[in-house]
Amino acid sequence: MSCRRFFSIPVLSVILVMGIVYFITLFVFIDDWVGLQSSAGKLNAFLFSFLASLCLFSLSICVLIDPGRVPASYAPDVEDSSWSHSNATETRKCDKCFAYKPLRTHHCRVCRRCVLKMDHHCLWINNCVGYANYKAFFLLVFYATVACIYSTVLLVCCVFKNGNSYAGNIPLKTFMVSCGIFMIGLSLTLGTLLCWHIYLIAHNMTTIEHYDSKRALWLARKSGQSYRHQFDLGVYKNITSVLGPNMIKWLCPTYTRNTEAGINFSASRDS
Repeated sequence: MSCRRFFSIPVLSVILVMGIVYFITLFVFIDDWVGLQSSAGKLNAFLFSFLASLCLFSLSICVLIDPGRVPASYAPDVEDSSWSHSNATETRKCDKCFAYKPLRTHHCRVCRRCVLKMDHHCLWINNCVGYANYKAFFLLVFYATVACIYSTVLLVCCVFKNGNSYAGNIPLKTFMVSCGIFMIGLSLTLGTLLCWHIYLIAHNMTTIEHYDSKRALWLARKSGQSYRHQFDLGVYKNITSVLGPNMIKWLCPTYTRNTEAGINFSASRDS
């Protein structure tokens, strides 16, 4: 773990935005709507605080956990069928690390090393998103989206109740309109990102693999053949490969440590 990753402008900006949203949701939206001392106010404050805690915990895992390092002793098993079906770009050695790259592993120019099942390098967590922290990253986006939508609903409730009192107060009216624009924009941005990663998980793809598959799909259609992603095992198995086999723990923000250590993955026979 490297706590120094927290001390970057993008990560501190994310924490700052989380703090601002938390503050205005509790002490402006909820307080002006039903009051923080009321039963409804305490319930909403508790629920939103719980979501905020999950967001912060997920962010901490994303920042601190190593996304997946290739073992120094790793060497490919040439008799493994998954290697025989892989393309040439995955079976060769990394031209920067000068070491073997397991399947689904890519070199990150920012981290300057290979990352197991690399999805992308995320500026906002100052770390790569790989096999070990992808679940935490997905749940960070999920909980942040839910929290933003929740905050937006509370804002709307607050405006509906106190709309008349805002009419004659231009500064307060401007503040509430600005909050609305900010929360809606944040909800749409995070919601779009969430939908994208739901699509990737459902097809057992990383962002890199999605863009690589576009050429394979084009070539397959050109030759009159069907194409299926090599690691697409069906929606349910694809989901469990990321979130885990226990449905109760799907929404628990933890880092992944599977038995294959992010090196060996089941492949579809039809790919």
